[in-house]
Amino acid sequence: MPIPVYAFTGFLDSGKTKFIQETLEDPRFNSGERTLLLVFEEGEEEYDFSAYPHQNVYLEVLDQQTVTQAQLASLQKKYKAQRIVAELNGMQLVGDLYARFPKDWAIAQEVMFADSTTILQYNANLRNLVVDKLSGCEMVVFNRVEKGQDTMPLHALARAINRRVDILYDYPDGTTVFDEIEDPLPFDLDAPVIEVGDDAFALWFRDVTEEPEKYHGKTVRFKAQVARLRRERNGVFAPGRFVMTCCVEDIQFCGVPCKYPDAAKLQARQWIMVTAKIAAEKHALYKGGLGPILTAISVEPAAPAEPDVATF
Repeated sequence: MPIPVYAFTGFLDSGKTKFIQETLEDPRFNSGERTLLLVFEEGEEEYDFSAYPHQNVYLEVLDQQTVTQAQLASLQKKYKAQRIVAELNGMQLVGDLYARFPKDWAIAQEVMFADSTTILQYNANLRNLVVDKLSGCEMVVFNRVEKGQDTMPLHALARAINRRVDILYDYPDGTTVFDEIEDPLPFDLDAPVIEVGDDAFALWFRDVTEEPEKYHGKTVRFKAQVARLRRERNGVFAPGRFVMTCCVEDIQFCGVPCKYPDAAKLQARQWIMVTAKIAAEKHALYKGGLGPILTAISVEPAAPAEPDVATF
């Protein structure tokens, strides 16, 4: 049986400890399971074990940078833990820690907490850390939100990085409200040809790779650069763009396999305008899962996109 891990991320004083404390006090969550509470960042708040409905929580304070898989497995065995609750260090990358989890640990839920008065500043100065936490969480809680405050900057920050994330606003009076702002895509999915503008490529690529079935049978037109696919047969290439998520260091090429009889005549990095039919099919590029596969209708030379690196 996998050991479920409930991970809580966010920067110092963002409200993680308070939320975990209240969660462990709730008998609906804490019904007696032996729980190992791993704290990788100590703030001003402290845990009050006397408030829990059961004496079943065991606390360990660890260094997120140096903790090993063997240490974590040993602690779980020591306390015979049936589940893990982890308060992560906001200044460390989430993925680096997950890579050191024991093999039988599985993320059951990941929630990010953010102080609405400081998160935009963190995003401006430490965007790689903000992206790291927002990209994998199921829900982000923006706390210290004032009544009547314009929440669109917070909404835009979260959804630009993670279109599926649930957003909760937490007000000082203790009330909470879920974000209900609609996120229309910057192109028409119902048009005979979906026209993806230069500034919309990153959003389109993420959407079509996350939900390829939604695009099955549709026709798309977008500007791209030519890329070759390794170990592919003739007649297939990958039109795509270089995409930057958070900073220059994370720029990567994002392309989609495309069937085209004259693919061998195309030059690598050449700018083209592609019109193609989309199908949701299995491909090695998607590790055996479904993903978008294009069949070119036309491929024409084009001027470079502006800007040449796509962003969200």
